[in-house]
Amino acid sequence: MQIVNIHEAKTNLSYLISLVQKGQEVIIGKSGQPVAKLTAYKETLSPRKPGAWKGKIKFNQKDFDKADKEIEKLFYESEIFPKK
Repeated sequence: MQIVNIHEAKTNLSYLISLVQKGQEVIIGKSGQPVAKLTAYKETLSPRKPGAWKGKIKFNQKDFDKADKEIEKLFYESEIFPKK
């Protein structure tokens, strides 16, 4: 753990960040008192919850798989499905 004053931290921020990336912690002080700690950022992802969208999305069950006529034409008359 390294302790630096604010002026040193501003002057040497890139260097201090490189120390943090290597696993060290850096304490930044003002008037001899610690005021901040520079540590590596670790994102914590919360697990996905099943059913989070329940009741928020609605669709017509009778024709949910029907495409717009223009989209069907572009799809079925494309190079994927050439006319015979």
